[in-house]
Amino acid sequence: MAGRFVRASKYRHVFGKPTRKEFCYDNLHISRNAWDTNLVKANPEFLSINWEASGGGAFAVIPLEERGKLPDQIPLFRGHTAAVLDTDWHPFNDHVIASASDDGRVFIWQVPDNFTLHTDAEEIVDIAPVSKLQGHSRKVGQVLFNPAADSILASASGDLTVKVWDVTTGQAAATLRQPDIIQSLSWNASGNLLVTTSRDKRIRVWDVRQGSTVHEAQGHPGAKNSRVVWLGEHNRFATTGFSRMSERQLALWEPGRNEPIGGFNTLDSISGVLMPFWDEGSNCLYLAGKGDGNIRYYEYENDKFEFLSEYKSADPQRGIAFLPRRGVNLHENEIMRAFKTVNDAYIEPIAFTVPRRAETFQSDIYPPATGTKPAVSAKEWVSGKTGVPVKIDLESVYEGNAPVEVASDYKPAATPTTSAPAPAPASPIKESPPPKKEPEPTPAPVRTGPPPKISDQKESLSTMANKFQDDEVESSDDDDETSSFEEVGRPQPRQAPAAVVTKPAASAYKAPQQASSPPPVAKTPTLPAVSRTVAPVSPVPQSPAASAPSSGGGDIADALAKLTTLVQVQNSKIDSLTGEVEGLKKRLLLSSEQSERIRQLELELEEARS
Repeated sequence: MAGRFVRASKYRHVFGKPTRKEFCYDNLHISRNAWDTNLVKANPEFLSINWEASGGGAFAVIPLEERGKLPDQIPLFRGHTAAVLDTDWHPFNDHVIASASDDGRVFIWQVPDNFTLHTDAEEIVDIAPVSKLQGHSRKVGQVLFNPAADSILASASGDLTVKVWDVTTGQAAATLRQPDIIQSLSWNASGNLLVTTSRDKRIRVWDVRQGSTVHEAQGHPGAKNSRVVWLGEHNRFATTGFSRMSERQLALWEPGRNEPIGGFNTLDSISGVLMPFWDEGSNCLYLAGKGDGNIRYYEYENDKFEFLSEYKSADPQRGIAFLPRRGVNLHENEIMRAFKTVNDAYIEPIAFTVPRRAETFQSDIYPPATGTKPAVSAKEWVSGKTGVPVKIDLESVYEGNAPVEVASDYKPAATPTTSAPAPAPASPIKESPPPKKEPEPTPAPVRTGPPPKISDQKESLSTMANKFQDDEVESSDDDDETSSFEEVGRPQPRQAPAAVVTKPAASAYKAPQQASSPPPVAKTPTLPAVSRTVAPVSPVPQSPAASAPSSGGGDIADALAKLTTLVQVQNSKIDSLTGEVEGLKKRLLLSSEQSERIRQLELELEEARS
């Protein structure tokens, strides 16, 4: 145990829990288009899926509660004349979604109220867009809503531009001109900066309203696609990409730095693109690989990504989406939920859960989450106003009430409170000394009671040995034998209040030095006995202690003698069993020789007959 250190984290044991097939979303026709997007997007009410449809581009919207096998014919969101390449949900209106297509147009859609896939109508009616944003001359590969401003949408196109739209007016508020095709983009939490990765292997941070770059750096050197995600309200962003040797990499960046913090971290040599997802509530980064079934997750702390664990599956995913924090199952301690495509035929939900048995709201793992109220309107954002959206207290959602809003600047104050409970699970070991103060009023029963029995002395010795041994683990190199003996005695203080008896013994040992001598004589022997057997540095003071080591040492010697006898008995049993095994082997060998002799005689008999 010496030298081992485990980082304290309340998310250290988070595990991914798959869903049974009957509760997945089955009978889907997921698009087989080769454009590098996530194919799936999710919000607390719906899933959107790029659909493989004839007669132009389309995508499907599935209510989250309608699990199982879907009807063969479902209402689709049609309107594009070419394949739909990407979709994105409005962050403040769960019924509004944007789509990007190979036809070079961006559409805005409204999901009808009480929308369902199970309808009795003889003819399925498709949904038409409510707004069309035209301005790109080539295919539009990505769309992404601003996380802070209302109805501000960014779209990246093959015409080497990123347009920022005011959806309320249908006009482009800004145009960012790139030297190469955009591979991914991500907003910061306040929605005034946008980071992009492109085919020229450069990472650019844009001041969107000014239409200019504020930072540019060389990204991952590999030829394959690179992805980027902003780490919420932190002034950092993470990228995934490939090295020159096609090894997958992860990097952490700060705007203004030309090199990643800690360099490019190599993960593995799998060929699939890594799709990054950030969870602001837990400060965790999730990496899902295209073409493999694994999902890694890391905790961001002290400008490093600390690896937590990995969800592994034999079913590879081409697309995946993560649910916003306000949509997770609070009653199951779920902190994140993913929706992965399987074989382009169905979508499997995966719940990432903190394993706890408590049936109350876990405030330490559920800080306030981003709500449904934007920080600024589209007009205010265009005019230059910036803010962070209002957050909601998830405890009110847990209790089934309307979400209670908290100030948008609650996050900085929540950081110490959410991190403060983290040491709590590890504190019982370090906080064990404070209980010494509680037994101080109880030395009287020790003085007036009868002398301690031998069994009590054994418990006291083992308990004190454990306490002294913990202090010496770091400084002593030859404690292996002692620790193996103490592990037998450690459970004893939990079964009986031995710790309470031992601690007054220590206080009684010090107090009588100032008081009368007769009372301490009955309890003093236990401490020096431990001092001689476990901690040679401990004081060996008075003459009464001279006789105590013999009794304590005799008890320990008796225990060791019993253990030795037990080991000898077990060794004798092992010897006898070994003898039986050898005898069985000989019998088996003899029987095999006999059977071989019988076969030879049969052959000779047949030859004689012939």
